[in-house]
Amino acid sequence: MAETKRVERPLSPFMIGQYYRPQMTSMSSILTRITGNALAVSAILAVWWLLAAASDEDYFNSINWLMTSFIGDLIFTLSALGLWYHYLAGLRHLYFDAGKGLEIETAEKLGWACMIGSVVLTLLTIIIV
Repeated sequence: MAETKRVERPLSPFMIGQYYRPQMTSMSSILTRITGNALAVSAILAVWWLLAAASDEDYFNSINWLMTSFIGDLIFTLSALGLWYHYLAGLRHLYFDAGKGLEIETAEKLGWACMIGSVVLTLLTIIIV
């Protein structure tokens, strides 16, 4: 049996920058996955808050302090940003699934539209709520 020579290559996260130019389509895909996971964590925090409200007043007061502090406001604001981004990216993927917008220029414009749209919708949410 012939021996194969193993080629040492960098792993994929290290490819961005040195060997691979980041593109809007790949960054948008990565950001969609990150926002999906972050939304799961923020949903757990919100359920924790509600369970604390249903259990004990002292326990609720300790959790309520965190959730109504600057840190809580930041968490929920970033959650709104992630929610809007994930929603818009989902609409973009539905558009892609229809076989439309798959040209590179169009896909990049839709990626920027998701980013800009999520910021605008988050600001509108903050103003309205």
